[in-house]
Amino acid sequence: MATHDSRSGDGFAPFFRRYAKSWVHAVAAAGMTAFGTLTIVHRGFAVLALASYVVPPVALYLWQLSSDGTGGDRTGERTGSDGTSDRADAAATDTRATDAETAPREQADTGVGLETGSETEIADRTVTEGSAGTADGTATAATPDSAETEAGSGGGSAAPSEDDETAAEHASEPAPSRDWRLVDAPTETTLRDVSVTETGAVYAVGGGGLVLAAGSSDGSDGDWSTVLEDGPAAAGEDLAGVDATAAGEAVWVAGDSGSVGRLEAETGIHTDYTAPADITDNWVGVAVAGTSGDETVLLINGSGAVLRGRYRDGDCSWAEPVTPGSGSSLSGIALADASVGYCCDTNDSVFETTDGGESFERVGLGDASGTLENLATLGRGDCLVSADDGIVHRYGGSTWTPERVGEEALCGIARREAETIACDADGVIYERAATGWEQVDASAPEPLMAVSVSPGGDRAVAVGEDGTVVERR
Repeated sequence: MATHDSRSGDGFAPFFRRYAKSWVHAVAAAGMTAFGTLTIVHRGFAVLALASYVVPPVALYLWQLSSDGTGGDRTGERTGSDGTSDRADAAATDTRATDAETAPREQADTGVGLETGSETEIADRTVTEGSAGTADGTATAATPDSAETEAGSGGGSAAPSEDDETAAEHASEPAPSRDWRLVDAPTETTLRDVSVTETGAVYAVGGGGLVLAAGSSDGSDGDWSTVLEDGPAAAGEDLAGVDATAAGEAVWVAGDSGSVGRLEAETGIHTDYTAPADITDNWVGVAVAGTSGDETVLLINGSGAVLRGRYRDGDCSWAEPVTPGSGSSLSGIALADASVGYCCDTNDSVFETTDGGESFERVGLGDASGTLENLATLGRGDCLVSADDGIVHRYGGSTWTPERVGEEALCGIARREAETIACDADGVIYERAATGWEQVDASAPEPLMAVSVSPGGDRAVAVGEDGTVVERR
């Protein structure tokens, strides 16, 4: 039998009001109805019907009076000078085994969770069992928003399911900070790409071969400073792409007229690799994977070609370029590791590589309403592609799902385990966590062209026209 806090010393009327909301009352009422129906067989059942309804509350009230002693204060309760108890009313929990078995499960999928194991972003899924008591002792059904699950008196808590564990993991993730601020960068040159390394150091590239850096390999904040003024070949060619190795020990930059360079983060020394494989096309993007000294480098150009480079202990070699699609200009490329990566073109096509850029396979899209701008990935079967109509297309390994983020072109997109960030041509920044896409409070005065976030989420930076830099710490 469930335990009820009758507070019998308050009198029978308050007790009966609480009793009328209990499961015992429900059973008694059912019994009265059943015996009342049987009066058509014999009038004697009327006595049983009346007894089944009247006897339980009277018996419970008398039993709890006797268990209270005098019906007044209970042991351990303090009584004030006015003779009333100053104890806090405890919430009674009335739980039955059948409640636990039939407790509802509320589930919601907000839509950015991926279909494969790299990341599943979901709304909290809470299993409620039994019922939770209110302050006046009335048992009420527990809601899906309950922070805790209370088990019934006859059983323990149910073992959490895999979905519940996933939800709990995401619920424990800290919400991304909204404290974005405009940074006074030492340039008014348009910045076209940015990379935030694992240590939190930042590298941005732009017009005239400019390379800026903030922070260092030891993770210190550091002021923004100029690393290169006129590119790796000192030719003043615009740079369009930057990416770093794991741990951020080496940084690669690429741009117009075949400009390619590698910078050592600790020493600041750079090496010029311009015109790799004798190609002097304009490189529109670069992706890097691997640790320093064992690096895979992929370069993309406006002719739809991907050039693969391998850097090992000071020696850099380049393979023959491959063309994943029909020759349409490639607009974005990203590597999750030394094997898996994606690139997209301006003809609604997205290509996947599983051999570090040696070959590519088309995986979509084909029906995008806008032109694809950029992409981000965490692994195979995980790709988010931004478009110039304000839509992000999410790939889950077999299907594509569009998500409306804004109205302007989403020029930059970045991704880590717990969130995704996008920026648009109107200077607006959007963050995507478990609760969905949200526009941040701050916006840039100029169009933003790229965004990057550290793997741990400690630092995120967006860059754009006229040397605009917006940072989240």
